[in-house]
Amino acid sequence: MKAAITSEYGPPSVLKLTEVPRPKPGNNDVLIKVIASSVTAGDCNIRGFTFIPRGFGPLPRLMFGWKKPKQPIQGCNLAGVIVEVGKDVTNFRKGDEVFGINSMKQGAYAEYVCWPEKSVLALKPTNLSFEEAAALPYGAHTSLYFLRDRARIQPGQKVLIKGASGGVGMYAVQVARYLGAEVTGVCSAGSFDFVKSLGAAKVIDYSLEDFTQNGQMYDVIFDTVLGDVSFKKVRKSLKPGGFYVTVAGGIHEMLQSIRTGIAEGRKVIFGTPPSKPENLITIKSMVEKGELKPCIDTVYPMDSIIEAHIHAERGGRKGSVVVQL
Repeated sequence: MKAAITSEYGPPSVLKLTEVPRPKPGNNDVLIKVIASSVTAGDCNIRGFTFIPRGFGPLPRLMFGWKKPKQPIQGCNLAGVIVEVGKDVTNFRKGDEVFGINSMKQGAYAEYVCWPEKSVLALKPTNLSFEEAAALPYGAHTSLYFLRDRARIQPGQKVLIKGASGGVGMYAVQVARYLGAEVTGVCSAGSFDFVKSLGAAKVIDYSLEDFTQNGQMYDVIFDTVLGDVSFKKVRKSLKPGGFYVTVAGGIHEMLQSIRTGIAEGRKVIFGTPPSKPENLITIKSMVEKGELKPCIDTVYPMDSIIEAHIHAERGGRKGSVVVQL
């Protein structure tokens, strides 16, 4: 089968298309024919090893590979069709159309991949194409976990999404609005209309206005911008008892979360969303009811995987970068 291999850390050009053996499912695995995947910020970071949260030191290399990725086939998002199931699989059957995410196992930049049935995997929304479904899991699952499960957004609260047009931010705007919040999005001027179409009541151009200096205060600030984490900078914009949520936190943010929770009542939330297949089922329901929509910027064929990564890293896009297999 055809797969995109990352044999070393580096720029998009390190991705190489090659033929590899088709995997065989174990007793608790499903074999998925991948129809579409998407290029996430996490994919780009692991490939290039360009961003490490403060305080982690060598730990990420021990986790993902010291000199090269332990998992040479990247891709954590997919949509496809189950073509074989292990003998102990109970939740899925051959022929099921599914979508999902597996950030640790990855492997979706290939024509076939084996994932455990207990991955964040669910039946594909009936009203979406495979390409649309592949654009959803990473951003939507991350947003639902942090905003609903951790920050516990309530109707009427004021929520600011930093990086509102990005791969996580565009779903965070929709999830926060679905939960009843008044949403302010921070993005570039070129993305104003896009972010407003997702449900943002207000939009701030980060190049012209620093939201931390305008006197507004929020119940939740969701920071989705890698490498730009600073609770100290946003603290005065956060209401007492509010949440600063970052998808790019490290040890520094962990220490801040302890200190601020005790001293100020404000809370810092960071980390990696746990595997919660039930959240993906919720996302499926939201999509089928018209309460959440996928956002696609560009679709690339598998042969253009390098161009897809270049596009994903360029910034300024309005939606996910999807790869057709």
